[in-house]
Amino acid sequence: MPEMPVVLDARVVTGTGGGPDKTILNSPRLLARGGYRMLCAYMHPPGDPGFDHIRRKANGVQAPLLSVPDRGPWDWKVVSRLHRICKQQQVRIWHGHDYKSNLLGLVLSWFWPMRLVTTVHGWVKHTWRTPLYYAIDRLCLPRFEKVICVSADLHDSCLASGVAADRCLLIENGIDTTEYARTQGRADARQRLNIPAQRLVIGAVGRLSPEKGFDILIRATHQLLNRGMDVELHVIGEGDDEARLRRLIQELGIEERCRLQGFHSELRPFYEAMDVFVLSSLREGLPNVVLEAMAMEVPVIATAVAGVPRLIQDGCNGVLIPPRECEPLLEALARLLDDPQCREALSKAGRQTVETRYSFDQRTRRLQQVYDQLLRT
Repeated sequence: MPEMPVVLDARVVTGTGGGPDKTILNSPRLLARGGYRMLCAYMHPPGDPGFDHIRRKANGVQAPLLSVPDRGPWDWKVVSRLHRICKQQQVRIWHGHDYKSNLLGLVLSWFWPMRLVTTVHGWVKHTWRTPLYYAIDRLCLPRFEKVICVSADLHDSCLASGVAADRCLLIENGIDTTEYARTQGRADARQRLNIPAQRLVIGAVGRLSPEKGFDILIRATHQLLNRGMDVELHVIGEGDDEARLRRLIQELGIEERCRLQGFHSELRPFYEAMDVFVLSSLREGLPNVVLEAMAMEVPVIATAVAGVPRLIQDGCNGVLIPPRECEPLLEALARLLDDPQCREALSKAGRQTVETRYSFDQRTRRLQQVYDQLLRT
C-alpha cells in the first residue's frame, strides 16, 4: 500500500496563538480520512511559554506538531531546519499560513520539489511592520499554485494583487459542531462562574488589541448599566491592550460588572453562560469565535466587516452593526437583551447556519479536493 502524501502546514506564532490555529490543528485527523498525512510546523521564539499551550492543544486533537525555534527575521537557520523536515518527511505539499511561511515555502521549493498552497487569513493586527508584510505577500501569493481565502473580501484582495483567478479559492473557516455543542443550560453555567442567575451576560472573545474594538463594547456596557439594566460583561483573551482597557473600566467605575478574564484554553463554559455574544472588531477575516458562539447557540451581534456579512444575515441568524460606533452597538444590545424570544430564535438559526454551511467536515473535504487536484497534475 503506498504511503500517504505528506502535507506540511507552516505557521509563525508567538504566545498562545490565535484563530488560525484552531483550523490548522484540527485538520490532520480529518485529512487522514482522505488519505493525507499532515504535519504542523510552528516557528516560534525559543522558550516562549505560550507555545506550551499550543503543544497541549495539538496533543488534545492528535495533531503532529513540529517545533521550529525562530529568533526573528535574521535567523536563517530556520531555512535549514525546515529544509531538513521537508527532506526527512518527504513533504509533497507545502501549506503556508502567513507572509513568512509563504516566503520560506518559495525559497525551499528551489531545493525540495513540492506543491505550494497558502491560506490567507487576513492582516488584522496593524503595526509599523504591516506594510512590509503586505509587500512580501504581494510578491509571494501570485507564485503559489493555490491561494485559499477565508472570506470574500480577502478573495477580492488577492485577485487585485495579481493572483490568477484559477488559482484563487474561497474556502471559509469551519467549526467542529460536535465539539462546539451546548452541554448545560445558562443557569448551570452561570452558577459555575459565580454569576447571579438573573443577571444578563454579554460575552466577547479575542486578542486584547485596539482593532478588536473592546473599548467600544466596554463603553456600551457602561451605558446599559446607566440605564438600569442588570448586565455583566466578560471578555476572554489576553494581549497588549489589557492595561488600557483596565484603565478605561476603572475610569468608568464598572470593575464589578466588566471582567477581563484573561486567556482560557476552554471557552465553552463561557459561551454557555452568555445571553449575547458581541464581535466589536474594526477588522477581521472570518472570525472563528463568531462561528463558535453560533454553534453554541448564543445570539450574536457583530460588526459588518470583511466576511461577517456573508455569514450573518441581519435579523435572521444574528444582528449586524457598523464598526467603530458605540450607539448602534448600545441600541442593538438593549433591544436583544430585552427580548428573550428574539434571542432564542437567533440562537437556533445561528446553530443551523453553522451546521449547514460552516461545518469543519465540509471545509476539510474542499481542502482535500485542492490537494487531490494538485497531485494529479
